[in-house]
Amino acid sequence: MTARSHLPQRILIYGVYGAGKSTLALELSRRLGLPWQPVDELTWEPGWKEVPMPVQRDRIAAVCRKKSWILDGAYKDWMDIPLASADLVIGLDFARGLTLRRLLRRTARLVSTGEVICNGNRETLGSVLSSESIILWHFASFGRKRRRMRGWAVHSPGPQVLLFSTPAELDSWLDTLSPVSPVRPPR
Repeated sequence: MTARSHLPQRILIYGVYGAGKSTLALELSRRLGLPWQPVDELTWEPGWKEVPMPVQRDRIAAVCRKKSWILDGAYKDWMDIPLASADLVIGLDFARGLTLRRLLRRTARLVSTGEVICNGNRETLGSVLSSESIILWHFASFGRKRRRMRGWAVHSPGPQVLLFSTPAELDSWLDTLSPVSPVRPPR
């Protein structure tokens, strides 16, 4: 996939919380010149109010109708939409210890800095300690997401699937891609 004309134009990045989906989406956007659409911007309103699922599906479908895009995740209730139009699925199948350490480090930073995540939302100590904590979601979804990615790697749901089990494998693949002009993510 080094020839520019053969590079994917519609990429879904999939993995557990803390795997680095958004970081990879930003890097791929920079290297490939493709627009990155952060999924959280489409699925969460201010005050951490979840967008109703029919609206989420409409928003994701609108993105997926475009000629090119990068999505940094997929929820099970609308995963069928990007899978139907993606050229490439990148699975970040990293070890639980690595992803949990990354998630804890990121969450601690976000809580301490008050950095906005999406649509004015911020992580707080209260949100981290709640029953809706992203850390609890990590534990609840890790096995399911891992099985799903590994299943796709064996029997693709349509698009090509690249499964990376270590950051070093991912970095080696990224090194094969030549950067193009920088693209800024929507904010």
